[in-house]
Amino acid sequence: MQAGDCPPAGHPPGVARHRPRPADRTGTVDRGGVRLAYDVFEADRPTVLLMPTWSIIDSRVWKFQVPYLARHYRVVTFDGRGSGRSDRPAGAAAYADTEFAADAIAVMNATGTDQALLVGFSCGVAWSLHVAADQPDRVTGIVAIGASCGLYDLPPELRFSVRGERGEPVRGWARYNEHYWREGGLPDYIRFFARSVYHEPHSTKQREDFVAWAADNTPDGLADTVAGRLGLHGSTATALEPLCAGVSCPVLVVHGSEDRIRPPEFGRVVAELTGGSLEVLDGVGHGVPNREPVRTNHLIREFADRLQPPQRTAAPTTWTRSRQRPRRALYLSSPIGLGHVRRDLAIATEMRARHPDLQIDWLAQDPVTRVLRAAGETVHPASRWLASESRHIEDECADHDLNAFQAIRRMDETLVQNFMVFDEVATETPYDVVIGDEAWDVDYFMHENPELKRFSFAWLTDFVGWLPMASGGEDEAALTADYNAEMIEQRARYRRMRDRSIFVGNPDDVVDASFGPGLPGIREWTVQNFDFSGYVSGFTPPAEEESARLRADLGLGADDLLCVVTVGGSGVGTTLLKRVIEAVPCARRLAPALHFLVVCGPRIDPDTLLRHPEKGNPGLRIRGYLPNLHRYLAACDLAVVQGGLTTCMELTATGRPFIYVPLRNHFEQNFHVPHRLDRYGAGRCMSYEDACEPELLAAAIVETAHAQVRYRPVETDGAARAADLIADLL
Repeated sequence: MQAGDCPPAGHPPGVARHRPRPADRTGTVDRGGVRLAYDVFEADRPTVLLMPTWSIIDSRVWKFQVPYLARHYRVVTFDGRGSGRSDRPAGAAAYADTEFAADAIAVMNATGTDQALLVGFSCGVAWSLHVAADQPDRVTGIVAIGASCGLYDLPPELRFSVRGERGEPVRGWARYNEHYWREGGLPDYIRFFARSVYHEPHSTKQREDFVAWAADNTPDGLADTVAGRLGLHGSTATALEPLCAGVSCPVLVVHGSEDRIRPPEFGRVVAELTGGSLEVLDGVGHGVPNREPVRTNHLIREFADRLQPPQRTAAPTTWTRSRQRPRRALYLSSPIGLGHVRRDLAIATEMRARHPDLQIDWLAQDPVTRVLRAAGETVHPASRWLASESRHIEDECADHDLNAFQAIRRMDETLVQNFMVFDEVATETPYDVVIGDEAWDVDYFMHENPELKRFSFAWLTDFVGWLPMASGGEDEAALTADYNAEMIEQRARYRRMRDRSIFVGNPDDVVDASFGPGLPGIREWTVQNFDFSGYVSGFTPPAEEESARLRADLGLGADDLLCVVTVGGSGVGTTLLKRVIEAVPCARRLAPALHFLVVCGPRIDPDTLLRHPEKGNPGLRIRGYLPNLHRYLAACDLAVVQGGLTTCMELTATGRPFIYVPLRNHFEQNFHVPHRLDRYGAGRCMSYEDACEPELLAAAIVETAHAQVRYRPVETDGAARAADLIADLL
């Protein structure tokens, strides 16, 4: 797929198209007529085998662990029989514990894995114990998370029923019943089970993922997997007490204190029987790897490092006395649009003016890194490990349609991966301050793991509050309110996590709306919890001489009109560029003096528009990435842009007429940005549906080109005010 292409919308909820760490090798191995699908993430390090869990879901359950662990260890995963890409044999006997253990050995053989650290979750703990007891030379250790093993009888309400009563209302764990499943109740059970696994507040995304992953189960197939594990329908169950006694490798047991699937006693018994250590996660339920990914990742890696310590370089290290240390900052600049990096560079310049000894490292992604390197800034080497947020957003778009809230929810894999990179960088280097310009991953996971804070933290944003789109109905309204409530609770409990919360704007720029039912007003709460810097444009408008030179370079005369068309730094805006190109002939018939400069940006291939459209159309020029695009915007007579705030505010600051076309279902571009532009009296908002009509768009362009501009002035001291707020932390 070319950069900027948008695949069709409508992919399953909870499923991201773009994975932050794709497998280096995939394959299948046949064992006894059952094909097992595996993935290998290669590295010149010992192997971590992430075992399958109950076949109700597949290996995607490890989505938060794979990218992180694969940077430090060789990682192997496989879909357990009955799930994912693996075969689904019939009959309970095919799903006995011993079958899954033998599958693990088959996958190890097929992937050239002599030894591995086994990480088991829930049912996968039992299968890991089987492998370690039967083939101890193949297992270096076990991490047992949320052990679901046949150690002793469960309470009656948690037992699987093969003879459920029919005709009566089915509630609670009575849904754990194969007759109910066969009578149409399986989807209801899956939703109930997801709520039981992830019962903690604000676990909507984890439940959504689980339900999506479990959607391809059948009643008979799922019943076989349970019966095989429990020794029902003629299958054989293995007593785990003697099995544990045969485990000789080191074992780490991890269990949530509020596990509703298997009580914490299960974890304690496994630790005692194996001589292992026990880590209790207080307040956590059963779904530890997904609900507490940062803690899970740390526990697995720390245990793996103890078993097989990584080789350390013999290079000398230096410790500097605190009074002699230069000031150091780590700057995180959002890759979604290039306006962030321009304002961040302006703030960095002001901070250096206050502290000339300040050293700034940037942890950033393409296309931000292009701008930083061109400015002579230091991009941290670990930036190469960051997963692309721009790529994810581009994969989510379709025909000028991007549900930004849902896209960010589905970006959770990428956000966990990028936080883990940040955490390592901040651990290895003693930074005085970390500055996060809409670094959502760092802000969220620092609040979830407050013990990881080692620095002052300044948080910048130009909007506050997730808002639902009407097309999302009641479900999206409930989800946005839940996300807002979680953020409010985080800030109330751990105010020390942010040493500065800076809103890039003024109090009246905040929307006057509610976070949701029973929650405070967004403006009221923001005023109480943020400092305000005013807007930070990040550039000085060019002088008239420079603008005249830019126009002359484009071959424009004094009477010509220049329309710049741009969609920012991501690849989301391809379709809007095409709509404007289609309107060019009509617009030039209405106003022959009009000339169009279409700027694709760093992530859209000009070839995805039209093949050599400039031929036969001298009024149209198409260009790729222009590092000095803001100069052309300041020199134009009008512009057509998306509804991104930074580009619209650049045009407002330079007094240029412009049309902005918000992405459909993009809450920020449809609520937050129009509210701010209305305050400045700037811009003409046009729906994408109208922009798809060449005549309507052409008429709007011509009318806007001759419009009189009376914008409210944009402040010019925002960078200095933001720097004053941050510099006090150094």
